[in-house]
Amino acid sequence: YVRRYPVLRISSACDGALPKRGRGQIKTIIDILIVLGIVGGVATSLGLGVPLLSAMLATLFEIPDNMIIKISVLSLWTLLFGASVYRGLKSGIKVLANINIVLAIFAILFVLIAGPGLFIMDLTVNSIGLMFNNFIRAATWTDPIQNGSFPEDWTGFYWGWWLAYTGMVGLFFGRISRGRTIRQLVLGVICWGSLGTWMFLAIMGGYSLYLENTETLAVSEILRNQGMSYVNALVIQSLPFGKFTLFIFTLLSIIFYATTIDSSAYVLSSISAKNLQSGAEPKRWNRLAWAVLLALISAGIVRTGTLDSVLSITVLSSVPLIPILILLSISLVRWLKKDFGDIVRPKEISLALKDVKSDSLASQGGQSNTK
Repeated sequence: YVRRYPVLRISSACDGALPKRGRGQIKTIIDILIVLGIVGGVATSLGLGVPLLSAMLATLFEIPDNMIIKISVLSLWTLLFGASVYRGLKSGIKVLANINIVLAIFAILFVLIAGPGLFIMDLTVNSIGLMFNNFIRAATWTDPIQNGSFPEDWTGFYWGWWLAYTGMVGLFFGRISRGRTIRQLVLGVICWGSLGTWMFLAIMGGYSLYLENTETLAVSEILRNQGMSYVNALVIQSLPFGKFTLFIFTLLSIIFYATTIDSSAYVLSSISAKNLQSGAEPKRWNRLAWAVLLALISAGIVRTGTLDSVLSITVLSSVPLIPILILLSISLVRWLKKDFGDIVRPKEISLALKDVKSDSLASQGGQSNTK
């Protein structure tokens, strides 16, 4: 937007690092890989989210959790984000996002106030210190002695998932941030995104540890016997007004996933649209087609019922994005130097000799007058 590019694509953002010869073919490949990465990231989200939400609904209504519930959840999501993406950016996605923000703030503050607030705050401060103290060791841990699979299965999976969403998040933030400065965009995304993540992990994680530590709820035992999805549902239900609280968090989860998926469908339709001008929205049938396609892929993942397929899709779709991320970084640095280099570049200041002599004589004259 700052450089007045007519289209909004990751391949266009790589122009600063691409050679002129064969640029068109390279950009086509980049767009294809970005599309595959976004599809893989969204499929992973739904593959993990459907069991989570079905467990919450089964706990809320005290019904058995089976494949019918899971498919019903996926169908509900498809209708919700399909309708949202059909209505467009301002009247669809924006409305859901605004509702989501209010619900999320209410839910997280409720847990902090109704739960062991002092314990959660103490644990948060302690955890921040541990994080900074162990950051380098944890970031480079590969478990070479015991040769466990945790770094590959979870650390690698998490970073792969993050990579898969790079294209979608970058394009979507760029699309909705028109009129902002580059500084506002960077600080807003990093600061508010990090703060929201820290708060959610600190408060929900702190409350779960409190339940385990005080033996109020056997969290680790539930994790072993029933899985992570039921841990979330039962931890939330242990709060005051258990059923109502679980209902609010269930509604929050539905909207959270819906806003993520419809944003992804919007970006995918923007990438695949031909000659889409800056500021224009892709056609409705294009947006709906991507929403349905994402739902069908997710249904296949849910049908398999294995976590290994989710992990494999994430890694396979994200690894090709690493060189694209490098190209984006190089292009950004080159463009910043080209567009704003004069502002930050050191400037040489030289004074003419006659000006120096004049200043010296004036200074001496001033001292004589003072005396």
